[in-house]
Amino acid sequence: MTSRPVVSVYSKSGASEIVDSVPLPAVFTAPIRDDIVQFVHANMNKNRRQAHGVFHKAGMQHSAESWGTGRAVARIPRIGGSGTSRSGQGAFGNMCRKGRMFAPLKTYRRWHRKINLNQKRHAVASAVAATAVTPLVLARGHRVMEAPELPLVVKDLNVDTTKALLTCLKNLGASEDLKRCRDSKRVRIGQGKMRNSRYVLRRGPLIVYGEENESVKRTARNLPGVDFVNVHRLNLLQLAPGGHLGRFVIWTQEAFKALNGIFGNYRRTDIEKGGYILNRNVMTCADLARIINSDQVQAKLRVVRTSAPLHIAKKNPLTNRILMKRLNPFDAVRRVAEQKANEAAAKAHITNKKKERLAAKKEQKPRRKAFNAIWSAQAESFATAEAAFRAIGADAPVSESEDEDEQ
Repeated sequence: MTSRPVVSVYSKSGASEIVDSVPLPAVFTAPIRDDIVQFVHANMNKNRRQAHGVFHKAGMQHSAESWGTGRAVARIPRIGGSGTSRSGQGAFGNMCRKGRMFAPLKTYRRWHRKINLNQKRHAVASAVAATAVTPLVLARGHRVMEAPELPLVVKDLNVDTTKALLTCLKNLGASEDLKRCRDSKRVRIGQGKMRNSRYVLRRGPLIVYGEENESVKRTARNLPGVDFVNVHRLNLLQLAPGGHLGRFVIWTQEAFKALNGIFGNYRRTDIEKGGYILNRNVMTCADLARIINSDQVQAKLRVVRTSAPLHIAKKNPLTNRILMKRLNPFDAVRRVAEQKANEAAAKAHITNKKKERLAAKKEQKPRRKAFNAIWSAQAESFATAEAAFRAIGADAPVSESEDEDEQ
C-alpha cells in the first residue's frame, strides 16, 4: 500500500522528461491482502482447464474372477485358463498389470470454480496496490532499478512499430527486465513440451492502456515477456502471475486516470464496478510498539499494581528456617545449643568408648595368664607322655610274624 498526493507522468522519449502529474488513485491505498489474492488466483486458474478422462472400460475388459480364500494367495480377481503365463495373473485392480487406474478421471468431475464477485474485486484492488510497492516488485524478480518511480505512468504509447515501442520501454528504464525475460526462454519441463506451448519464459512488464492507445495491442504482442491489458479489463492472472504480488506495470496516463472511475475512492457511488467499496485497513498504523508506548495510550493506562499477591504459597516452618525464625526468634539460639550439645555428646561417647576398651584389656590380662599357664602345662604333660611311650616301644622284642609283616 502506498499513498502520496501526485504521481509524475513521463514522456515516452525518456525517463528524465516529466510532462505532467496526476493525483494518485484511491485504489493504491487499498490493503494488500495476500491471502485473498492467493485464494482467488488458485480458483481462477482452474477455470482454464478442459475436461478430460479415461475410457470408462479401460482395465476392466478381462475375463477374471477371484479364487476366493483358502489358497494362500490374494483375493484379487485373476485371469482364467491355463497353459499360458497370463492365466492366474491379477486383473482389474490399480496395482495389477493392465488394470484400471485408481479413481479413474471422469469428464463430469468439477473442473471449474465459482468465485465471489466481491472477492475477485478485492483481489484485483490488492494486486493493483502492490504494483506501487517497490520492495514487492523487486522481490518478485523484476529489474526496475532504472525505472524513475513506481507506479510508472507514461503520457502515451501510441507508436506504429514494435521497434519503436521497444525503444520507448528502454527509455523508461525497462531494458533490464526485458533482457531478463529474453534470457530466460527454455524448453518446458515435462510432457507439456509435446503440446502447444513448447517454451516458457519469465513474465516482464505489463502495459495497461486506455481507449486512446489501441495500437499497443499490435505493437506489444511480439515482445517476449511483455503483456498488455485494457484498464477496464484488469485481470488478476496478469496482475499477480502465479499468485505472487508485485507485477511491474507501466500505465498510460489515460488508464491511470480511469482507475478512480473503475474502483471508486471510498466516497463515489457512480463507478464502473457498481456497488463496490474499496477495502479499508483495519489499522492505519501497524506499529504496535509505537502505539502502546505513545503518550496518548500511556496517559489512559492505570498505575502498575504493587500490592501483595492474593495467593501466598504455604511454607513449612520445620523445613524453612527463615519462616521458623519469623515465628520463633529463639529458634536460632536453640539450634546453636542443640549443636553444642550434640558435639559434647559425641566427644563423651568417644571418651567412654576408650575407657571401655582399657577396662576390657585389664580384665583380659589375668584370664590370658591363666590360659597360658594351662596351655604350657598341658603341652609339657603331652611331651612327657610321648617320650615315655617311645621309651617303652624301644625296649619291647619284635616277633618274626611282625617282622614278615613289616617286610
